[in-house]
Amino acid sequence: MPTRILEKVERRLGEKLFLKAERCVGPKCAFTRRSFPPGVQGKKRRRGFSEFGELLREKQRVRFLYGLDDKDVKRYTKQAESAAGVFSSNFWLVLESRLDNIVFRLGFVPSRRVARQTVSHGHILLNGKTVNIPSIQLRKGDVVSIKENSLRSPLFADLESHLKKIETPPWLSLDKNGKSGKVVAPPEVANLEIDINVMKVKEFYSR
Repeated sequence: MPTRILEKVERRLGEKLFLKAERCVGPKCAFTRRSFPPGVQGKKRRRGFSEFGELLREKQRVRFLYGLDDKDVKRYTKQAESAAGVFSSNFWLVLESRLDNIVFRLGFVPSRRVARQTVSHGHILLNGKTVNIPSIQLRKGDVVSIKENSLRSPLFADLESHLKKIETPPWLSLDKNGKSGKVVAPPEVANLEIDINVMKVKEFYSR
């Protein structure tokens, strides 16, 4: 998705989702400069959301934070509903277990959006084999690494310095020298620190 559209998404949702990685931290961030909705009447339109608007907003937050299509969010919602256990835990477990999310969590790339492109372009190895499907669900014991030839790509030009700043979640193990990571446990969804009400996502698709 083009950069300008991503900027408008954040402004429309009314919060910074770090959709453009490190650019979102500095003063160049569009949301920092213009925190009102896009459009001529943007400054006048910042109001509370309707009941439906709240449901839609939470769904959109999940969608853009993880770089998903609407059909993906709907599918994961139904999957979490049908699984045994608590819906919210099931939902986050599926999202956090995606290959592209784990590539991002390991610090190989600066955002989930870039992670999805990186996997799709064949730069990532899963258990030593090239994969190009970002949605693959990883399990304990799976090893993710970057193809040796791909390490020379401009995409990973600052990888060494970037990895020095990375602290991975406890359920992942990162070999900074070997440019690889391993899933050592199921994702700890209780400590995600993502302020999204997924029950409203469930309600959105239950209408």
